Amino acid sequence: MKIKKYFSLFALFCVFICCSQEKETAKYTVSKDKPILLADPTIFYENGVYYLYGTTTGDFPNGEGFQVYTSSDLKKWNGQSGAQNGLAFKKGDAYGTKGFWAPQVFKYNNKFHMIYTADENIAIASSDSPLGPFKNDSNAPMFNSGNQIDPFFFVDQDGKKYLYHVRLTNGNRIFVAELKDDLSGIKEETLKECISGVLPWENTQNVSWPVTEGPTVLKHNDLYYMIYSANDFRNPDYAVGYATAKSPLGPWEKATESPIISRKDVGINGVGHGDVFYDKNGKMKYVLHTHFSNSGVSPRKTGIIDIDFEGNKIKADAKSFILLKE
Repeated sequence: MKIKKYFSLFALFCVFICCSQEKETAKYTVSKDKPILLADPTIFYENGVYYLYGTTTGDFPNGEGFQVYTSSDLKKWNGQSGAQNGLAFKKGDAYGTKGFWAPQVFKYNNKFHMIYTADENIAIASSDSPLGPFKNDSNAPMFNSGNQIDPFFFVDQDGKKYLYHVRLTNGNRIFVAELKDDLSGIKEETLKECISGVLPWENTQNVSWPVTEGPTVLKHNDLYYMIYSANDFRNPDYAVGYATAKSPLGPWEKATESPIISRKDVGINGVGHGDVFYDKNGKMKYVLHTHFSNSGVSPRKTGIIDIDFEGNKIKADAKSFILLKE
C-alpha cells in the first residue's frame, strides 16, 4: 500500500511539473508577427486595397528602392507585393543612386505616380499599377537648385498643383512651389518658404540646424492644413504638429496646441514623419514612424493613429495608436 501511495504521489508530482512547464512554455511563446520597419511612411488606398510605402533602412535583401506592403483591413500586411521581387520601385528604373527616401504615391491622369527623394533631390516615376514597376525614362531630378527632400504633391480645388518639400538651407525648411501641368518641374517664380523650426518644441536640443520636415497638406473648411514633423529624427522628441493658411502658398500660422502627436502621447520615442489617409469607411488616419525602441533609433517601426478635425483644430486619438505587423 505504501508503495502504491508513494507511486501515486510521484505521478502527481510529475503531472504538476509537466503542467508547469507547459504554462511556462506558453508564457514565453514568441509571436510570429513581424513589425513593419519602414520610415517616412505613406498609404495609398485604391479599390479596397491599402498600399504602404516608405523608406527602408539597413540591409536591402530585395534590392534598393521602395518596398510596398498591401492590406485589405490595415491589420494584416503582405510585404512581398511589389512587381519586382517585392519592390514597387527599383534602383535603376528612374533617377537616383542612393538615399531613396519618403515616397508619396498618387493617381493623376489615369496613371499612378511616385514622387520621392534620391541623392537629396526630388524625382518622379509612374506606373500602371500601385504595385509598380514605377519607372521614368529621365535620369534627372525634377529641378536642380540645391538639396531637397520630402516631397508632397497637392492638387487644389481649382486644379492647380503644388509641390511641398524640404530644402536643406540653414536647417530643414519647408517650401512650396506651383507645379507645371505635366509634373515635369516647378514654376520657379512661385517658390516660397512656408515654415522653419523656431519654436521650443521644434528644437528641444537647441541645435544650430533646426529641422521641420515631412509635410502633408490638406484642405478643410476653406483652410489649408500643413501637418509636419520637427526636431532631428534621431531626437526622442521628434514629434508632429500642424499649421494653417488661407492660401496654399501661405502665410502659415502654427497651431498653439502643437505637437499633437509625440512620445508623451504614444509612449515611444521619435514619433513622426507620416502622411494622412482615409480608410474605406472615410475615417481620417495618420501613418507615421517611431524609433525601434526607447533605447535605439533604427530600424524605425511603422504605426497608425486616428486623427480628426474638431472645429478648425486637428486632434489625435492617442488610444488608437497601433504598430503595424506582417
